[in-house]
Amino acid sequence: MGAGKTAIGRELARRLGREFLDSDLEIERRTGVDIALIFEKEGEAGFRRREHQVIEALSRRDHIVLATGGGAVLDPANRACLKSRGLVIYLKTSVTHQMDRTGHTARRPLLATPDRETRLRELFVQRQPLYEELAQLTINTDHGRVAVLAAQILQELEQVATAPAPDQ
Repeated sequence: MGAGKTAIGRELARRLGREFLDSDLEIERRTGVDIALIFEKEGEAGFRRREHQVIEALSRRDHIVLATGGGAVLDPANRACLKSRGLVIYLKTSVTHQMDRTGHTARRPLLATPDRETRLRELFVQRQPLYEELAQLTINTDHGRVAVLAAQILQELEQVATAPAPDQ
């Protein structure tokens, strides 16, 4: 949460001439309600089921940039879809920056707690090893504007694309 997935993803897609998709926005589009209401009515488990269906479908599409919700990595099936169907980029940010960027909003049901910082730290400890395992590229988003970070990703992608195979 608050790493810049949507903003950076949109800019990256624009620069690559690809369609940008956001799994959370797609869930909202399909259901006609916001994520917070899904959490309220179906709980996190219900949301995660919907999230998997959307990631399964969207990750099959070609020539896209896909932003997923931060908890998508919790599901091994999501990780398998993402890893086998595309290049995964982990946008890493500190809890301090997450606190600043997420603010107090009802749109983030997992942060509907009096101690947001502790909750963010718990989520980081739980998810960070999964992000590290899954990602082929990690970009720290604590500092830098969206355009600069998108340019950095493009530069890193270019290096990955031109690197010799490991057995060479």
